[in-house]
Amino acid sequence: MTPPSVFDLIRRFDLDPKKSLGQNFLVDESHLARIAAAADLTPADTVLEVGPGLGVLTRHLAAQAGRVVAVELDDRLIPILQELFADQPNVSFVHADILKVDPAALLADDRVTGWQGDRVIVSPQSPIPNLQSPAPSPQSPPYKVVANLPYYITSAVLRHLLEAAQPPTLAVVMVQREVAQRIVAGPGEMSLLSVGVQFYAEAKIVQKVPAGAFHPRPKVESAVLRLDVRPQPIVTGVDPEWYFSVVRAGFGQKRKQLRNSVVAGLGMAKDAVEAGLLSAGIDPQRRAETLSLQEWGALAKVLR
Repeated sequence: MTPPSVFDLIRRFDLDPKKSLGQNFLVDESHLARIAAAADLTPADTVLEVGPGLGVLTRHLAAQAGRVVAVELDDRLIPILQELFADQPNVSFVHADILKVDPAALLADDRVTGWQGDRVIVSPQSPIPNLQSPAPSPQSPPYKVVANLPYYITSAVLRHLLEAAQPPTLAVVMVQREVAQRIVAGPGEMSLLSVGVQFYAEAKIVQKVPAGAFHPRPKVESAVLRLDVRPQPIVTGVDPEWYFSVVRAGFGQKRKQLRNSVVAGLGMAKDAVEAGLLSAGIDPQRRAETLSLQEWGALAKVLR
């Protein structure tokens, strides 16, 4: 049987997409298939889907991966998803805010099964221990993330996933096109966001998605971003927290020379900052967007 479309499901369950949750459902089947294909899924894979909505992408993931755990914030959609996937035991749904839970904990067998039956699951009020524990369960498998992210939490979700105690091995995410272009930018057009993502992962744009592929239609175009997560950060030998303190200081005052923005951001003496920049081989008059990740690392090391 042909699976129901987003429009069929909206009519059937009398739903109105919530603007407050950034709900723009992808309705174009060709783009759904390409997103799933970009994740290179096999039956051995475990997938964490963020924001399954009405499950149209979940169908593609479930057909290719061995296990799918989908996290949905909108409690209206949980019973709908349970009904739609009742005959697919490799799919589970969790009612939770992805920003408030440890991603790997959602995938550990003792966290996801046995809450309300052995597949589907959830209420934030359920007496499930350690759902927000920073340490993932030893049973947490390697996993991939696939998500159609609400635009307003894109940066926060990416940071949450990449900085998790057990990050995914790969993430394929739909984001605003402009944001995707910022993330993959190179020196000369770098931003705090691009440095933050590329520190942990190799980023590339897989495809562009027009506004007309969604319902409701957003005001901007989107893009699918693939993040191949590095086994370790690209810059080694420096504490990530200090590294990003220096980066945030550098980007803290746009259009200012690096020596001035770093001085203001870190509260260090101007002479010390200028000497550090020169020691790292960086012209103090350069601007933050021109530095490479390795140059930020060299600067962080000498200023430390």
